[in-house]
Amino acid sequence: MADYKDIAGTTVRVNAGILTSGKTGELFYDSTNSNFDYRHPNVTSAGAWRTGGNLNSARHGMSGCGIQTAALSIGGGPPPAPGAVGVVESYNGGSWTEIADLNTARAFSGANGTTTSALAYGGDSYPGICESWNGSTWTEVADMNQDRNNRASAGASNTSAICAGGSNEVANAEEWDGTSWTEVGDLNQGRNGAVGCGIKTAALVFSGGAGGGPANYALTELWNGSAWTEVADLNVATRNGMGNGTTTSALEFGGQNPPKNGPRQATTETWNGTSWSETGDLSTARNDGHGAGADNTLGLAFGGQTPSDTAATEEFTGAGADIGAWSTSGNLNTGREYLASSGTQTAGLAFGGYTTTSVANTETYNGSSWTEVADLNTARTELSGDGTSTSSLAVGGTVPPQTAVNESWNGTSWAESADLNTARHQLGAAGVDNTSSLVFGGRVGAPRRNETESWNGTSWTEVANLNTTRGRVAGSGIQASALCIGGDTPPAVANVEQWNGSAWTEVGDLNSARSDMGRSNNSATSTLTFGGANPGVPATYALTEDWNGASWVEVADLNTARTGLTGTGTISSALAAGGNPQRNDTEDWSGSSIATKVLTD
Repeated sequence: MADYKDIAGTTVRVNAGILTSGKTGELFYDSTNSNFDYRHPNVTSAGAWRTGGNLNSARHGMSGCGIQTAALSIGGGPPPAPGAVGVVESYNGGSWTEIADLNTARAFSGANGTTTSALAYGGDSYPGICESWNGSTWTEVADMNQDRNNRASAGASNTSAICAGGSNEVANAEEWDGTSWTEVGDLNQGRNGAVGCGIKTAALVFSGGAGGGPANYALTELWNGSAWTEVADLNVATRNGMGNGTTTSALEFGGQNPPKNGPRQATTETWNGTSWSETGDLSTARNDGHGAGADNTLGLAFGGQTPSDTAATEEFTGAGADIGAWSTSGNLNTGREYLASSGTQTAGLAFGGYTTTSVANTETYNGSSWTEVADLNTARTELSGDGTSTSSLAVGGTVPPQTAVNESWNGTSWAESADLNTARHQLGAAGVDNTSSLVFGGRVGAPRRNETESWNGTSWTEVANLNTTRGRVAGSGIQASALCIGGDTPPAVANVEQWNGSAWTEVGDLNSARSDMGRSNNSATSTLTFGGANPGVPATYALTEDWNGASWVEVADLNTARTGLTGTGTISSALAAGGNPQRNDTEDWSGSSIATKVLTD
C-alpha cells in the first residue's frame, strides 16, 4: 500500500541560489544551479586561542572563577617571589578591572562561583581561611577542616563548593554548604596541582602530581555527589595546569611536564563526558595560571609563569562554536588573478586583474552571480580598490609598468580622477566610497614602499608612512581608521598596523605570515583576511583569520587554497573571488557555523 509521501510527494523549498537564511537540517532546491542543498553545522575546524586583555598585575598562583566574558582572578604571587597578594580583578570579556581585595592575601587557593557570588579558600599563606564574595565585598566565613593549597575546586556559588586534594598529596575532599565545611569521600589518588570544575554534586578533577618527584598524573576522577570514580585519562599527564567546564564538557590547558619544575606546555584538551581530545594549543605555554569558562567551547586562561610572571590572557573558541563557514557560489565571467573589489557580499564589484595580460573587466555581484558592466579606462593588475558597488575607487596597479592612475566608479561607469602622488602596484586601500580613501604600501618596480596617501574626493595628500615598508598588502577599514595587513618585505610578514587618522601603530600579528590575501573591507576593529601565500615556506593558504580589534584567530578555511585573490564584505558576510592561476570561482562567507552541502547522486 502506498504511503502518504508516495501519493502527495514531499514539499521542498525553492530558492534562486543558496538559501543563506536556511536553518540547520533544512533541505532546499537551488533553481539557479539546479542543485538540492542541505544546511548543516560546520564543525570541521579545531578550537583556537586568541589574545584577550591583559591582567593589570602580572602574577602566578592565583585562583579564579566565572565564564569567558565574566570572570574573577583572585590573589596570587607577584614577582619577585615569594609573596602573596590579595588583589582581585574582574574580566568583562575584553579587559580586567581591579575590585575589592581579599581580606587575607594568598596564593594557590581554591575558588569557585561567579563574579557576583564566589568563594576563595585555602592557600599558601593562610591555608584554612575561607572568604565569601557577594559582588562588592569579601567576608570571612568558617575555615576549612584540612589546611591545604594547590588543590582542585568546583562549585556554582558562595554557598555551594567542593575542594579535593592539595599539598602533601592529600586525597581528602570537603563540601561547603554556605555555613560550614564537611569531609566527604576521598579521591582515589591523592595529588597536588590538579584542576577541578563543575558543581558540588557533579565535579571533575584531572591532572596533578606527587610532591617534588617525577610523577605527573593523567588521571581524571568524576564526583557524583557521594563518591569518586576514575574515568578516561588525559592524553598528556601534567600538573599545575588550568581548566574549566562541567562533568560533560570541560577544557584542560597549560601546566608542566614532569618533574615538578619541568617544561611548561601549551597543550589543550577537550572533555566530552567520555574522553579527552587534543585541540589547538595556547599561544603562550604557561603553568600556575588559572582558567574560567562554562564548557569546552568557550574558555579563558590568565596569568601564570612563562617562566616569568605574566599578565597575558587568552580566550578559547571551540570547534563546535559558531565559527563561520565558506560556501561556493557563482563564478566570475572572466577568470583572473590580482584583481580588486569593493562593496558587500550581496552587492559587490570586481575590477581589473590579469588573465594572460592586464585586463579592464568590471563585474557586479548580486549574492549569487556576476554580471559584466562597463570596463575600466586603463587595463591593469595588482591594483587596489575600496568603496561600494555604486561608489568606488580603482587605484594604482601595473599596466605594466606601475601606474598612478585613479578611477572613480559611479555605479554605471568609470571616470579618471586625480592621480596618486607615487605610482605603485601591490598597494592596500581602505575607504567607504569614491570621495574618501586611504592607500598605503606597495611597490615601484622591485623596491617596496611605505608611503600613505589620503583622498578627499578631489586630490591625494601624503600623510604618515607605514612603520614597515612592504608590498602585496591587504587593507581594511575607512580613511580615518584602517588596517594594513601582512604583505612582503620580502619575505612574507605577519605584521599588522593600525591607522588612527594621523599615524600607524603596530598591533597584533597574523598567526601565519603571508601576502596577496583577500580581506573583508569593513572595519579596523572587526575584519577577516583569507587565502594568500608565503613563497618562503612555500605555501598557498586556505586560511581564514578574523580580527576582533586585539588579536587574530584562525577560523574555517576557504574551500580552495589560493593567492592573488580579492575579497570584500564584512566579518559576518564576505566574498572571495578569483586568484592564481586565473581562477573564476567565488566563495561566500557566513559568520554562522551553518554551511551548505550540495547533494549529489
